[in-house]
Amino acid sequence: MYHLAIDIGASSGRHIAGWREDGEIRMEEVYRFPNGVREADGRLVWDMDALLLHIKTGIDRALERFPAMESLSIDTWGCDYVLLRDEVEVWPCYAYRDSRTEAVIPAVHERIPFAELYTRTGCQFQPFNTIYQLYADKLAGRLEGVTDFLMIPEYLMWKLTGAKTREYTNATTTGLVNVKTKQFDLELAERLRLPLNLFPALHQPGTAIGEYKGVRVVLCATHDTASAVEGIPMEGEQLYISSGTWSLLGVKSPVPITGRGSREANYSNEGGVGYIRYQKNIMGMWIVNRLRDELCPNKPFALIAAEAERSAFDATVDVNARQFLAPERMTAAFDASLPAKPERIGDYFRCACRSLALSYRDAILELEANTGKSYEKLYIVGGGAKNALLNQLTAQATGKEVIALPIEATALGNLNIQMEVK
Repeated sequence: MYHLAIDIGASSGRHIAGWREDGEIRMEEVYRFPNGVREADGRLVWDMDALLLHIKTGIDRALERFPAMESLSIDTWGCDYVLLRDEVEVWPCYAYRDSRTEAVIPAVHERIPFAELYTRTGCQFQPFNTIYQLYADKLAGRLEGVTDFLMIPEYLMWKLTGAKTREYTNATTTGLVNVKTKQFDLELAERLRLPLNLFPALHQPGTAIGEYKGVRVVLCATHDTASAVEGIPMEGEQLYISSGTWSLLGVKSPVPITGRGSREANYSNEGGVGYIRYQKNIMGMWIVNRLRDELCPNKPFALIAAEAERSAFDATVDVNARQFLAPERMTAAFDASLPAKPERIGDYFRCACRSLALSYRDAILELEANTGKSYEKLYIVGGGAKNALLNQLTAQATGKEVIALPIEATALGNLNIQMEVK
């Protein structure tokens, strides 16, 4: 039987068919497409029409190649969503990198202090968390008459099946899911005066929700990091980094960890498949890719890495500082944050990779203090696993055995869940 994982990141998406053969999952990419935010009326938004068109085109390609497709599922990044008034979308669909939430965060924390939010939800603070986005919508009048809000993969699967189904792992990125009940915390919604009808029951990964062109549509772990963790062949309880636009560093935990140390270190307790993903958002390949776009867009990464290895530039930056989130020019953000401007292209990339490695080290020290455990191995999957220089610098900075797996871990986890559905 064949299954289709549609894995969509902030910069690209891919359709990957999978099947079991000789006891292993085999995969074949059948379609790839670009994705990215665009500016509209001074705001950063997603082009959902284009995204949906690519999804349907990719499914058609997959069916041409594998007509006997048993199921499909979609995973994406977290936090973002589409509002609906019954069957009609409320546009635009804002992107998490937009700054519209900055003005409302203090108002949310006046109603619910962040310490209480963290205790109830275990969700780390990020200015783009759904809770702040929805409150910005409320103040802007965008919630008037709204009947539903669907996270991006839920919206896309609704467009395929007509079923409005909410999935647990992605919902845990909203800052509105109770870490104990694993359902939306309606008291939080009441205190923010958000419409309670927006927060129905959540469903676990592995739920079948409908069909599209005769193919069963299933909920995977629709938050891409949740699927990625399901796809990592880890030995025992070890550290992981899902390395893409963001680096998601964490461990699987049987219980949430919501003490003061976790809150101050801004660790998140997000939904996994039968466990908690105790993890932290760290800046990822976003800065490296942006530097490449600006400095040498046509140069292969192998040549860039060679130049970075020859560089003796030792200054570093705080890659998690606000100025690196969505600068007009990444090189300018580096220049403004360094005591001396880099002279060569290799200097910028060495600085970026060393800075990322040091941020991983600091996050691991926090994690080990909060869990009371020490870990020997660090598994790295995703696009960043292919960056040999970054892997080497990470091993040096952390003292961990780095196991880089340049596999499609997210697609593999997506497929694993589909294959378990009876």
